[in-house]
Amino acid sequence: MQVVDKKELIKKLDLVIDKLMNLDGPANEDELKEGGEAIGFFKRDFGISEWDWPQGVGLYGLLKVMKSLNREDYKEFLCNWFKNNIEQGLPSRNINTTTPLLTLVELNESVQDKEFEKLCMNWAEWLMRCLPRTEERGFQHVTSANGDRQGVRLNENEMWIDTLFMTVLFLNRMGQKYQRQEWIDESIHQVLMHIKYLYDKESGLFYHGWTFNERNNFGAIFWCRGNSWFTAGILEYIEMFHGSMNAGVKEYVIDTYKAQVRALKKLQSKSGLWHTVLNDASSYEEVSGSAAIAAGILKGIKLGILDDSYLECANRAVAAIMKNVAEDGTVLNVSGGTGMGYDADHYKNILIAPMAYGQSLTILAFAEALNVL
Repeated sequence: MQVVDKKELIKKLDLVIDKLMNLDGPANEDELKEGGEAIGFFKRDFGISEWDWPQGVGLYGLLKVMKSLNREDYKEFLCNWFKNNIEQGLPSRNINTTTPLLTLVELNESVQDKEFEKLCMNWAEWLMRCLPRTEERGFQHVTSANGDRQGVRLNENEMWIDTLFMTVLFLNRMGQKYQRQEWIDESIHQVLMHIKYLYDKESGLFYHGWTFNERNNFGAIFWCRGNSWFTAGILEYIEMFHGSMNAGVKEYVIDTYKAQVRALKKLQSKSGLWHTVLNDASSYEEVSGSAAIAAGILKGIKLGILDDSYLECANRAVAAIMKNVAEDGTVLNVSGGTGMGYDADHYKNILIAPMAYGQSLTILAFAEALNVL
């Protein structure tokens, strides 16, 4: 079995973190811009300064390292990031712009900032009362409008797998912190809804989305990063309950996670990464989704949910991700923002560029690796 060098892993981790905190747009931004949304170009997605999901996931990775490795020096960066964004004015409220709040609610446990607390409370109430719903009261995957910070795309009657990480984790965390059972119950409902409509029982994998309007899974594509949001996010979700989760619901969710991971293990490429379309070997290997999958598998091993037969799979993944960290800490081969697709080519044609979530998900994978490998 391939063994990861921990000293080299720590070195790479520090490089990736430093790059995340100083991340700018790609050098070929003008060239990418010409491809537009068809290749996943959304200007807001680049760098670390904007308030949206790529940065929100990035901040969460930084927070995880700060807490697990006692790196208190990152706290000032996080506090300043939130203060600066609040001062400049926040974008529209939607699924994706909820993501930074997952970090804020945990950060505020040590900061105790009243402004931070008020924002989190108001946003949780907004999710409960104002966020558009699909049939059966699913969270509609409302996103930011491209080029308009105050605009939204409604994606009417659509549920996307991303929502579990971007919004449901925050709502559950708030429910647990403030003992708001209705928030906890809503988060459980959303988890079960997304499993009901996005999980494929035959393959064990998740589709990217579901539309109630057409009553189908769009292109029925098994997208790597989409699946990884469940792999990495669902154990974060369960941990938030600290053992208080309903036993029947917990068993159902964990069984779904284990079935998914079994399928993912079989689809791992020889390099140790996963293809951006999981079951299409002609699609490129993608690092951010692979990193989140690795993080989810490592956490499953740590929690005793997965047995040691998954160690080799995790080792190979981490070693492959390490090879995709450039000398300056940039995580390579990360796909851009990916809207809903109706065929595999949509996912194959998404641009590759340095992204905040690529840095962050690599951080999560490396941090979990230090705990397990």
